[in-house]
Amino acid sequence: MNTRLSRISNIILRVEDLERSLEFYRDRLGMSVLGASESFAFLDGGGVTLAINAIGAGMEANPPGLVEVVFEVDDVEATYAALSGAGVSFRLEPRLVMNSDGRDLLAADFRDPDGNTLSITGWRQGG
Repeated sequence: MNTRLSRISNIILRVEDLERSLEFYRDRLGMSVLGASESFAFLDGGGVTLAINAIGAGMEANPPGLVEVVFEVDDVEATYAALSGAGVSFRLEPRLVMNSDGRDLLAADFRDPDGNTLSITGWRQGG
């Protein structure tokens, strides 16, 4: 029996309004819905499932800024433009995070309707 914690299957974000958050993640970010119930929606995160969970009695919201979900994309600048055009308001524009082996790692971040921090990141050939 393998008892190592070697693979993350889900990341869960708590949200106040499940429908509002589902519209944001599905319609603005373009994530595919794997399934849903009254209090949960499960979204395809490309190997890790992002679950959004409606806050119920006795549950606390995620403190804004405590958790950050990072989406890897092929082209940060093009994705930034597409998401901005879909109504996503970025907190930070694409910026250089680091460079390595002649490549630059770019990132830009934004918040979901509940204040959870989300980022897009990806590599490009260095300048």
